[in-house]
Amino acid sequence: MISPFRRLILPWFACALLAAACSKSPAQRNSVQAPGQPGGHPTIVFMTDFGTANDAVAICKAVILGIAPDAHIMDITHQVTPYSIEEGSRFLQAVTPYYPSGTVFLVVVDPGVGTSRKAVVVKSKKGQYFVLPDNGLVTPVLDRDGLDSAREITNPDWMIQAPISSTFHGRDMFSPVAAHLVAGGDFSLVGPVLPQLVRLNPKTSITTDKGIAGEIIGIDDPFGSLITDIPGDEFKKLGYRLGDKIVLEINKKSVTLPYVKTFMEVAVGDPLLYIDSRGRVGIAVNQGSYSRKFNITPPGTIFVPRKGAPIKGK
Repeated sequence: MISPFRRLILPWFACALLAAACSKSPAQRNSVQAPGQPGGHPTIVFMTDFGTANDAVAICKAVILGIAPDAHIMDITHQVTPYSIEEGSRFLQAVTPYYPSGTVFLVVVDPGVGTSRKAVVVKSKKGQYFVLPDNGLVTPVLDRDGLDSAREITNPDWMIQAPISSTFHGRDMFSPVAAHLVAGGDFSLVGPVLPQLVRLNPKTSITTDKGIAGEIIGIDDPFGSLITDIPGDEFKKLGYRLGDKIVLEINKKSVTLPYVKTFMEVAVGDPLLYIDSRGRVGIAVNQGSYSRKFNITPPGTIFVPRKGAPIKGK
């Protein structure tokens, strides 16, 4: 038989536990801890150019979970254009602001695998970690967030405990290192300090008194819209207003496009110019693919004249 005292104290104790749990703010309950911090939910954000038609991504994830079984693995994409360091760096720059300090980014776009290029761990001043080849992938992130420190991966204890392949460092080096970081490994043990990183210097649009000359740097798949390197803020200085018809050049061919805010401001199947969600000039077809319709793929060129200026003689 339960005593009257126990009948009173048990409900009170349960209520106290519930109140304590509810007293935590959403930020406290959902916060992401630094790698290896007790009570945290270690997160690895993974991106490659491996594609999904083979077993490479699954093998890398298996290696991670063998070292850090409680790691959360999230994917950016594994469809980076093969060998395209610039595209990988652009995706990485776009994604990282949405993740907190302590996140480990595992990025394998590595056309120089097996050569003298270094494998590194980079820590930004935001407190995020980047496990990747030293080929410029992290340059745009560091330009924005700042470099805290970088180390070359040389410690064999942090690599796969088997012979290292000359062509699959994603499995043998990068994945184990990312796993050791989220499992609480000391960043300083990965290898020696690297005083200088390889820098990526992508082309950027050029503004003159005649207009802006830029590049078509990607396709927004699966929609087929053209991604350019023209910043929206620079484009707006050319004098155009929403609703204007703009005569511009794509791959040196004259094109007339309406400047609109949303796709549905033109008829289905019609082309348009807009500022995309990342703040760049984009070229699209409403409910269609500009790339397929007009047979345009990167690399390519684009020139937008100042309002009222002739397209020729730029």
